Amino acid sequence: MKRSRAETVRTGIAAAALAACLAIPAAKAASEHPIFMSVSGGIRAPIGWIEFCSEYAPECETKPLEPRDVVLTAKAWKEMARINQWVNDTIKPITDLEHWGVVERWNYPDDGYGDCEDYVLLKRRMLMQAGWPRQALLVTVVRDKRGDGHAVLTVKTDRGEYVLDNQNEEILLWTETGYRFVKRQSQRDPNVWVSLGDPRAAGATAASR
Repeated sequence: MKRSRAETVRTGIAAAALAACLAIPAAKAASEHPIFMSVSGGIRAPIGWIEFCSEYAPECETKPLEPRDVVLTAKAWKEMARINQWVNDTIKPITDLEHWGVVERWNYPDDGYGDCEDYVLLKRRMLMQAGWPRQALLVTVVRDKRGDGHAVLTVKTDRGEYVLDNQNEEILLWTETGYRFVKRQSQRDPNVWVSLGDPRAAGATAASR
């Protein structure tokens, strides 16, 4: 059936709009830098994660799964951005020493206060509750631009690895953050951690930022 000129124009506009939406994360991924991190061998998990698993044992008693990346559609990007923004706006930053009287404690910020790891854990939980695969949501330890230990959530997608960060409102590809990536959870098993890049950098721990 032959379409009218008006129908053809409307279809073209809709297709262009959809392409523009999908191009938002894709444009970020278009870079001369690698969009996926270099993963080395296994390494000891941060003490904060080990203690978190003692307190929240059911969440860490998981079976290994096959690695899985998120298909980064316009809808997925919008949902990720919404959750990231909500957590950053809602949780008030506080150090573990001020909050709990200890140097390091990973915990859900259910009272509305937390440090970097707590932001990460909440974003990870909310994304999983929204149906995102655990294997693509990786707690990650980095050195920030000042060289301090810091934690972020790496979201592994078919368009690259994006970083959700309480120090930056914008969701960025990992190569755009200016951070030195140290170690993170394995995609197969969250209780197994792997080195990132130079294994000599893997001694970093996340500070209360």
